[in-house]
Amino acid sequence: RSGISGAIMSSSPAEKASTLDPLATLSPSNLTGSPAWSASFSIDGKYLAVCFGNPDTHVKVWEHKIIHPDTNKPTASSASAVAKEEKMEWELIATIREDLTRTVRAVAFAPTSSTLSVPILATASFDGKVMIWEHYPDNNDDDHDYDNNDDNLEENSSYFEPIAQLEGHENEIKCLAWNATGSLLASCGRDKTIWIWECFLPGTVGGNETASNNPMLGNNEEDQGEFECLAVLQGHEGDIKSIVFGPSHSQWGEGEEVLYSASYDDTIKIWAEESGDWYCAATLGSTTFVPQSMPGAEEALPTIGGGPVHTSTVWSLGLTPGGVRLFSGSEDGSMAIWKMYTASERKRLFPRATNNNNAAVCSTDGLWNCVGKLPDAHSSYA
Repeated sequence: RSGISGAIMSSSPAEKASTLDPLATLSPSNLTGSPAWSASFSIDGKYLAVCFGNPDTHVKVWEHKIIHPDTNKPTASSASAVAKEEKMEWELIATIREDLTRTVRAVAFAPTSSTLSVPILATASFDGKVMIWEHYPDNNDDDHDYDNNDDNLEENSSYFEPIAQLEGHENEIKCLAWNATGSLLASCGRDKTIWIWECFLPGTVGGNETASNNPMLGNNEEDQGEFECLAVLQGHEGDIKSIVFGPSHSQWGEGEEVLYSASYDDTIKIWAEESGDWYCAATLGSTTFVPQSMPGAEEALPTIGGGPVHTSTVWSLGLTPGGVRLFSGSEDGSMAIWKMYTASERKRLFPRATNNNNAAVCSTDGLWNCVGKLPDAHSSYA
């Protein structure tokens, strides 16, 4: 059980807290002190990309493979069950250095690897550019000009080739986020803006086929994908640190998804789409509402302390799979748990929630409310 005031109650005094054990440690050589800024798994868990900063800025990509005991050779893993005698390992398949002139700050796989045979990777850097990379299974193509693999990789290892470069940010991009279908890509940064791009990726709806999908196509016939800026969102008073897409549940705007952003201004904003335009639907952080009525409640309603939820930069956001719980982590060492209420629930439970910084902008909008807070989740921030 989770207490609203922040204390976590165990269901049994003797119950021990769960622990997470590492499955693998990836320690690539020749990093020369370059910090790891960001990591991203492909949606099927088959690939892992990690970007490293100066003095040797680059991106490394690993593939999850099965080691067969009879041959001791790796093959690509799949969603099927792995036999007990088989082992799993992460194999370094590519190192991307080409066209990366400044430190890469964020990486994000498009959520298409389970539907396409070609993984798509987005990278963002301190120079304000977003690069889109397409994966190729081997580098034996004589026409390939991108030598982005480490010297110790096998001759038939994979490589990633840039297919698009998106520009617009004035300086450092801090985070990237794809929507659930890969049709939208959002980027945020130090210039206090969020850019939303409509993406027609190769092999997806709106995009053409690729040679990987259709062997009858030659490399010159491949569609490199199209990207169009849909919106530039402004409203935060500080650098924007984190963004994430989530379902709207028909509570904000007309679109199926909304975008959440966390900033150095200590707040979280919800951005929604209506009639093709994106707008700020709500700002979270300044007020916490206490329900005025709770049907079936046998205990007195909890008291939640007033004042802002976070008192410093909101560094990170996370959504539950259903999109009805939001988690935020702050520089003040706290973690907050937010719950989404529908418009009808807001009117019934929170009649005092009016049009202010934390309430709905429209009478038909829902409401995000802080329902729990761990004030000392961390003693310091990373």
